[in-house]
Amino acid sequence: MSRKPAHKLTETYERSRIPLYAQVAAALRRRIEEGRWNPGDRISTLEELEQEFHVARVTVRQAVDLLEKEGLVQRQQGRGTFVIGTLPDRRWLRLATDWEALVDSIKDNVPRLLPVDGPPPPPKLDPGDGEPAEKYAFLKSLQSRNGEPYACARVHVAREIFDRAPERFRAHTALYVLSTLKNVKVARAHQTFVIGAAEMESAQSLGVALNSPTAEAHCVVVDDRDVAIYVADIVYRGDCVKFDIDLLNTTTE
Repeated sequence: MSRKPAHKLTETYERSRIPLYAQVAAALRRRIEEGRWNPGDRISTLEELEQEFHVARVTVRQAVDLLEKEGLVQRQQGRGTFVIGTLPDRRWLRLATDWEALVDSIKDNVPRLLPVDGPPPPPKLDPGDGEPAEKYAFLKSLQSRNGEPYACARVHVAREIFDRAPERFRAHTALYVLSTLKNVKVARAHQTFVIGAAEMESAQSLGVALNSPTAEAHCVVVDDRDVAIYVADIVYRGDCVKFDIDLLNTTTE
């Protein structure tokens, strides 16, 4: 695709395999999402966008065409292109950062179990994560909202605990079931997050492109015997996640 002579934006464009017009469309879409262009506002002209993004006119036109197909803008002959739609809050999923909030956020979730091909992998335990249980039950599941998948999970539950309520563990999120079981004494629980990129399996499960941004959680629950009774690795779609952390939380035990 042709475009104007080299500019500092060129290197940014070329680092992505996404078509150039889609990159420009994403930038324009973000302006609508952030409220920089509101419904009724006229967006920049094709000429202004061509100069701003240092791309060919045809590229800008394709980007605007894409937004028009999405119902976000509409061309009005002789007047310009106007915003007519708004984007829903895509960052609807607040990732919990404490035990009670985490359990409460997942108690009503109904996961869809996925088949496990071959022997399950052992749980990933880092130093300080406790000792491994003698045996684990392994579950793979997919979480969806309005029919659209947003998270896939690989969960290990200590077999002795899983066997207390196997049907409940298969029908509900494992961590919530674990939190309701009597005589299970949780001594420690922690969760770490990293920003990652979708590999083949998670990309297929979540319906996103390879290397799309993800938020990846590693959650470990340890009992009073220092045994890791729950180990989960959860991959969230990066386009639906946000963190909300109270930096001035002064709650003490």
